[in-house]
Amino acid sequence: MNRVKVAILFGGSSEEHDVSVKSAIEIAAHIDNDKYEPIYIGITKSGVWKLCEKPSVEWENGSCYTAVLSPDKQMHGLLVRKNHEYEIRQIDVVFPVLHGKSGEDGAIQGLFELSGIPYVGCDIQSSAICMDKSLAYIVSKNAGIATPEFWVIDTDDKTATDAFTYPVFVKPARSGSSFGVTKVGSADELDAAIELARQYDSKILIEQAVVGSEVGCAVLGNGAELIAGEVDQIRLKHGIFRIHQEAEPEKGSENAVITVPADLPAEERGRVRDTAKKIYKALGCRGLARVDMFLQDNGHIVLNEVNTLPGFTSYSRYPRMMAAAGITLPELIDRLIVLALKG
Repeated sequence: MNRVKVAILFGGSSEEHDVSVKSAIEIAAHIDNDKYEPIYIGITKSGVWKLCEKPSVEWENGSCYTAVLSPDKQMHGLLVRKNHEYEIRQIDVVFPVLHGKSGEDGAIQGLFELSGIPYVGCDIQSSAICMDKSLAYIVSKNAGIATPEFWVIDTDDKTATDAFTYPVFVKPARSGSSFGVTKVGSADELDAAIELARQYDSKILIEQAVVGSEVGCAVLGNGAELIAGEVDQIRLKHGIFRIHQEAEPEKGSENAVITVPADLPAEERGRVRDTAKKIYKALGCRGLARVDMFLQDNGHIVLNEVNTLPGFTSYSRYPRMMAAAGITLPELIDRLIVLALKG
């Protein structure tokens, strides 16, 4: 039987490049090579596409060829440059293991749509909406889902510091993994936090802090047929959760403890799972997403953010939540590719 040809894209030009490489390394180690023929495409930080043997920390130093995905539907594959000539590599499905800008914001999904090649994960619209936290909040609010109170400022805006009560979070509206995020406790800290956020995005979100337990839920599936993984819970010792920016995340977070399943009654975990599915549907997600929420003492559940291509590293939350629900990483990879091929 011919194996399904899967183009696995990793790296990219966002601040989450290194995390993406780690995710691809895990997928390469766990994909079923009897069923799938993985074709690895690394994207450098400067945006150069290269066909390589396998993802690794030093992948650019190996034997690589220039390769691009053709937007021509008839070609349905990669253009690979070898010995000053181009050859076509047919592709059955794409697995974009890309995090952050150009990977989760609808940009790369647009190329997949032009190419006519099925792909793992959310489509253009849901990717763009979820990447922009303010848009995700607006759509979710209209679906009856609680969100933090928030304000948006653009590059030249001057915000009134009396509009909200401290503490607040200042965030790039369209970034991930806590890059550029600051918890602000007073007005004199605000300008510096905004300037930091502007290093990552021209659109800034100022978000009222929500008092509650940080919980998350992995969701898998298309349409009404959804599977929710086990709920996890983040307990912070100090600061904010930014494990992907730590020196040795494989050894655990420096300032947080992540519990899977969450230390909550079964009924509460069930409500979190149901709310995650509701958010997933409201935002038009498909394939997979990790839905992060706050569970307040009064039982209210408030949306934090939705990550449409969560990490697959050895320490990432999404695969750990699915594993706790009985879905191993090889099975998870298989299910995601099957969902993409079904459309």
